[in-house]
Amino acid sequence: MVRYRHYKGGIYELVCEATLESDPTVTMIVYKAGNGTIWTRPAAVFFELVEVDGAEVPRFAPIN
Repeated sequence: MVRYRHYKGGIYELVCEATLESDPTVTMIVYKAGNGTIWTRPAAVFFELVEVDGAEVPRFAPIN
């Protein structure tokens, strides 16, 4: 699985992409926290840039 670091420091595993049932044009990202909690958010939000201390950084950055 691909792992990502949240801009606040948490590590998450991307589980899969899914289609939102109520709007098939929206791709959702399903991801898992280290404690096993499953989360989902729209792909556009998962991959967006956020402002931190005046700089734009990825909300989730891939870990190599």
